[in-house]
Amino acid sequence: MIIRVEHEGILYAFVVKSRFKAVGVHFFTPDEASQQLAYISHGQGKLILPHTHNLVHRHIEQTQEVLIIKSGRMRVDFYTEGAVYFESRIIEPWDILFLARGGHGFEILEPLEMVEVKQGPYVGTEDKTIFGPSVPETIILKTDHE
Repeated sequence: MIIRVEHEGILYAFVVKSRFKAVGVHFFTPDEASQQLAYISHGQGKLILPHTHNLVHRHIEQTQEVLIIKSGRMRVDFYTEGAVYFESRIIEPWDILFLARGGHGFEILEPLEMVEVKQGPYVGTEDKTIFGPSVPETIILKTDHE
């Protein structure tokens, strides 16, 4: 199951729930996305030919993040580029969160372990802008079915 987090027709994030299953290679991101995320499932004996990745100059303007939750639970609060809150989601063990744009804040609901993947190089304080409290006054908690 894949949950798209959209606001006014713009994709801000998506969640690949732990129960997602597919056969073969399934990319969640379009070819033009600066960060690529795929699910891969092959049977025994499948051969993937040895390969290298070519040096290709890419221009990246926006950092995108992928969070893989190993254990615990957290609430993710989503904000527009203008720091306007619009909804929250609960992320659970082995869910994968792809943060494509906008702002986000987190509240750890249970002790948490996660892995973060994002583009580099890291540019320190130039990399992000902190704004207001991450917990909105009124939380709009959406479920997997919305």
